Amino acid sequence: MGDSRSLTRQDLTRTLFGAAAFQLLNAGCRLGLFRLLHDEPGLTSEAIGSALRLRRRPTDVLLLGTTALGLTSLAGGGYRNAELLDEMFRDGSWEVLSDIVAFEADIVYEPQADFLASLREDTNVGLRRFAGDEDDLYRRLSNTPALEQLFFRCMRSWSKLSNPILVSKTDLTGVQRVLDVGGGDGINSIALAEANPRVRFTVLDLPGATAIARERISAAGMDDRITVAEFDMFAEPFPTGYDCVLFANQLVIWSPEQNLALLRKAHDALAPGGRVLVFNAMSDEDGPLYAALDNVYFTTLPASASTLYRWDQYESWLTEAGFSGLERLPGGSWTPHGVISGTK
Repeated sequence: MGDSRSLTRQDLTRTLFGAAAFQLLNAGCRLGLFRLLHDEPGLTSEAIGSALRLRRRPTDVLLLGTTALGLTSLAGGGYRNAELLDEMFRDGSWEVLSDIVAFEADIVYEPQADFLASLREDTNVGLRRFAGDEDDLYRRLSNTPALEQLFFRCMRSWSKLSNPILVSKTDLTGVQRVLDVGGGDGINSIALAEANPRVRFTVLDLPGATAIARERISAAGMDDRITVAEFDMFAEPFPTGYDCVLFANQLVIWSPEQNLALLRKAHDALAPGGRVLVFNAMSDEDGPLYAALDNVYFTTLPASASTLYRWDQYESWLTEAGFSGLERLPGGSWTPHGVISGTK
């Protein structure tokens, strides 16, 4: 839900200069400032400039920015990371955050300049900044292999961030086979397979994703439990013989009409008693902030109607597609991910 407190001038300053705030975070990541201060807390600005190979003026600009944002702190002439950053280094989540920062910087940032045009034209105008004539980011990235590889690497990191919610909120009791529609590089199926050793999975996706999925699944030692198939989810009926259909981070990409069509195809493919699971970031009418800001990316880039939809919208589509017994399962994390389940 949104924050009901009154807007302050400091809040307005952070919004007004939000682009600059991201640049400071990105620079601190890529120059190695935060890694340096994790390894050697308490360094002076002179020592930091020397280690990062920056002259005095850019060193001062960088440290003023990161310290004003609370990413670093200054005491007794020495700089340290915020405790949260050092905690992320210790628990291994810093690499995930670094990938997300790279994703925002190299894929998202420039196209977001087209946000206003995307609102006015009601389509993903930012896609024009990528080579090709395909109408969604996923197909167009195949024209630029280096960016496509970065995209899949960063999507994997987004999944690492949110997958603990998927695993903790997904009950596969009684399920034998799961169809993971648009399953990308297989990370969602791998995580669920590790947590549910008696369940088998099939990942369906486009060729660029399935090639990576096969490598990831083999590396995880899951070849005997997770299969992969190239599949255009809109072009043909879903295969049958599964008692659960999973849409993980998929329905944020497509229009309401397309989402309803996909859910109807899932309903047609399942036997009575079969389940559908929808997992991704969710929103309400007034927040949360994460969803509101992330929606700028979805509006500007992935596909013509991409949106972080509200919980009640998913519930409406599931009901219209024929599912009942709907259950809403918020993740309870700092990200707004959650699961909605329904039964045929």
